[in-house]
Amino acid sequence: MSFGPRYADAVAARGRLCAGIDPHAALLTEWGLPVSVDGLRSFAQACVEGIAPVAAVVKPQVAFFEQFGSAGFAVLEETIAGCREAGAIVLSDAKRGDIGSTMAAYTTAWLDDASPLCSDAVTVSPYLGFGSLAPAVTAARDADRGLFVLARTSNPEGGGLQQSTVETGGTVAQSIVDAAAEVNAASPGTIGVVVGATREHGLDLASLGGAILSPGLGAQGATAADLARIFEGADLSWLLPAASRSILRSGPDSAALRAAVEATRDEIENALS
Repeated sequence: MSFGPRYADAVAARGRLCAGIDPHAALLTEWGLPVSVDGLRSFAQACVEGIAPVAAVVKPQVAFFEQFGSAGFAVLEETIAGCREAGAIVLSDAKRGDIGSTMAAYTTAWLDDASPLCSDAVTVSPYLGFGSLAPAVTAARDADRGLFVLARTSNPEGGGLQQSTVETGGTVAQSIVDAAAEVNAASPGTIGVVVGATREHGLDLASLGGAILSPGLGAQGATAADLARIFEGADLSWLLPAASRSILRSGPDSAALRAAVEATRDEIENALS
């Protein structure tokens, strides 16, 4: 089954929520864990047990594993495998982006069955030009996996670039959405975009035909009640709000994590229904 229908099935079964696994040092300490590989593994295992069985999409933030070197990547491999075994779609938040053979190598790392890091989808950056993502687009389509392309991010530093105009008169961010929609017209749902929920984005998302990953729910200030307004005109069945810290602060108890996922999901579904 290609990524678009597989994603739709997961959301139909589990609701619209992407739950982040972000083991940054402050959370490890808050959970009473050491800032070490052992603490990282305990944190990740609790998330696999509590979050992966109920969230439609689980998003490990690669940087927080990578900072521990090869041992951290080993924990990430275990985490990806555990989340997939629990039935969640795994979106690795790696934000990779480069050209030619380098982009192809990143694609192999994150989307190829032969790699222990293989995920259902990965975040990528198009800011070397959307065309630089061609190896990843081809591989995702061929392997029935997905890409989530940064479009209008929630960080304030992104605005100057993403809201700049291109020769056609639209913004850079809109050109990325339009390029993603073109891919989805031939391969429905292969390309999602990342559009923050914490600000007015000014994008036309109606024809995207793919998921809209929307970080910022909870700790960054966006609420479920904001979503329908911020994404007015978009197909809300494709909207995938993301929350991390607001859920993870319920840990380390896996049952409490599960309850936080369910409560956040239900709040989203009630707001968008």
